[in-house]
Amino acid sequence: MIHEPARPGILVVDDDRNTRDGLKRALQRDYRVLTAEGGERALEILDGNAVDILLADVRMPGMDGLTLLQRALVRQPRLICILLTAYGNVETAVEAMKRGAYDFLMKPVNLDHLDLLLKRALRSSAMESENLSLRRELDEKFGLENIVGQSAPMQALFDTIRQAAPTQATVLIQGASGTGKELVAHAIHRLSTRSRGPFVAVHCSALAPTLLESELFGHEKGSFTGAAGRRRGRFEMADGGTLFLDEVSEIDAAVQVKLLRVLEERTFERVGGNEPVDVDIRLIAATNRDLKTLVQEGSFREDLFFRLDVVTITLPPLAERADDIPLLCDHFLREACRKNAKTIDGLTPDALHLLTAYSWPGNVRELRNTIEKMVVLARGPRLTARDVPRNIVEEVRGPGAVSRGTLLPAAAPASLAGAEKQLIFDALKRHGNNRTRAAQELGISRRTLHRKLKQYREHDAAS
Repeated sequence: MIHEPARPGILVVDDDRNTRDGLKRALQRDYRVLTAEGGERALEILDGNAVDILLADVRMPGMDGLTLLQRALVRQPRLICILLTAYGNVETAVEAMKRGAYDFLMKPVNLDHLDLLLKRALRSSAMESENLSLRRELDEKFGLENIVGQSAPMQALFDTIRQAAPTQATVLIQGASGTGKELVAHAIHRLSTRSRGPFVAVHCSALAPTLLESELFGHEKGSFTGAAGRRRGRFEMADGGTLFLDEVSEIDAAVQVKLLRVLEERTFERVGGNEPVDVDIRLIAATNRDLKTLVQEGSFREDLFFRLDVVTITLPPLAERADDIPLLCDHFLREACRKNAKTIDGLTPDALHLLTAYSWPGNVRELRNTIEKMVVLARGPRLTARDVPRNIVEEVRGPGAVSRGTLLPAAAPASLAGAEKQLIFDALKRHGNNRTRAAQELGISRRTLHRKLKQYREHDAAS
């Protein structure tokens, strides 16, 4: 028996019965249509039914369409929301976009236009679902789920990790403090043939030279005061797996010599011993300093540098991957809410604007700590500009900062669509065609901005 695919579900919400019934008759051939006379009833229906698209009037008694939109997206974040209005104005259009509307239509509704819009929205939603599914599969396969980012620098980083991980090559990870060097090291280990072996990390800058040598190579009983017995070092502990040396630039000259020998011969002696110990390890080293400069200054051995510099991965500072900040904020928000048993629905556009415009000298680590601080101290259901720490606000809103009051054009065109188009192109012009910055200024997602620009191109090509 052949089963037809389930028809998409549409919820039509309008206080005017004729409008509800008319839209239901027009759509019921291709869609499973539900109707509601107001916002409260619509939310009840959403809680108990599978709905793909919400089609709602803006002006209704009680709960208006914008409020319904916001509450509906909390329940179903992937719901396609289209608003209807008989009173077109720029402010309503902009607010609808900020709150997550897919699009808006003027009443009376052009049914042909509505049909095309619904089909386009469902195609777009299907593609997004497919992309999310593929991303989850990649994360499961490649072990990159803990490294958040979709910007061009991060995509290049993921490609390098995937290429280097299955090999036995030594990897040198460079990047400023807080960029996630240990996360990358963990990902390389998980994706390697050594993933079932141990991952052993040593933070070299935290130990004095004599202690570091013993920590790395172990020691024999009586080799120094307090050595009450034989102790295995980190190299032995990592046998069959991966050894991660963080801040390798801080290793002193004597230990550098011994480390070089291990990399060349895969053997060493414990401190105070003369019995060779063979190990099978893969080394990953990390540093926040320029090793080439240290070689030129004579504080780091050139031959060791060449041994470490087989595959080099350079992590970009957060300021160079601003496109990832909204994604990171969402990731850290959910993490902080779980950790602190709090419920926060998200960040308002003004809060996200401040966080994206900040320079982040402490990189991803600073952003993570900032989001947790905001979550812990937040009083409302969303993080707003009032929750952003003062030092960030003061840096972003310094001399020459553009105020949010300058976003609307001085003279809006007569049509609602024309006003929206002018708003978008004015924002792009102010930001040198940087779509991420323009979307942040407008308070909309980059995806929405991209879709609007595509619609304008298609319209211009057809006209």
